[in-house]
Amino acid sequence: MSEWWTYRAEDFLLFSPRVYWRMFELHNAALWPLHVLTLAAGLTIILLVAWRPTTWARWIAFILAILWIFVGWSFLWNRYATINWAAVYVAPAFAVEGALLLIASFFDGFAFDRRGPAGWTGYLILGFALAGQPLLSPLQGRGWASSEVFGIAPDPTAMATLGVLLLARGKFLPVLLPIPVLWCLLSGITLSTMDEPQAWAPYAALALAAAAWTWTIISRGGSPIS
Repeated sequence: MSEWWTYRAEDFLLFSPRVYWRMFELHNAALWPLHVLTLAAGLTIILLVAWRPTTWARWIAFILAILWIFVGWSFLWNRYATINWAAVYVAPAFAVEGALLLIASFFDGFAFDRRGPAGWTGYLILGFALAGQPLLSPLQGRGWASSEVFGIAPDPTAMATLGVLLLARGKFLPVLLPIPVLWCLLSGITLSTMDEPQAWAPYAALALAAAAWTWTIISRGGSPIS
């Protein structure tokens, strides 16, 4: 019997890349044309942050809350769990993130500060999640059918939320950040294990966010959330 240290990460993978991307094709087909609505919600978030960030902060949190709960239920619980039993345990985390965003929306949990590198990085990550992430599938030869769309798939939803939180300040940020960060890390590991080039996307979002928050801490001499 082989020793445990001889196993590689891919030996524990429960599905093939073909099955993984086929799952997105089926999910997109089942929910179309809801993608139009979720992308419109993402564009609305960008416009609200850029236009009247103080007035509309609670509505931005509310939109994100609904989408996190929806993605956790529709994708992780009802779709991903059919090929990966661990998704059953991850799906509740999406519900928790949604609940935390709802609480933040009711209690004015954060406001927006669009200045400096953190703000620019937030816009960059948010814009990529909405417009760049769906392009990765056709660019890699899989076609549009398996594209990952904000509000439909978890990766762009988590990355867009990271972008929004980079643009935000407030007491709720410490509890809102961990779940999007952990999902991006988990997704990057999964994609890397499948030898998928797309793994760079969640890793890049995490690296940019970490660099922006570090710069904010250093420049302000304190916490980036206040």
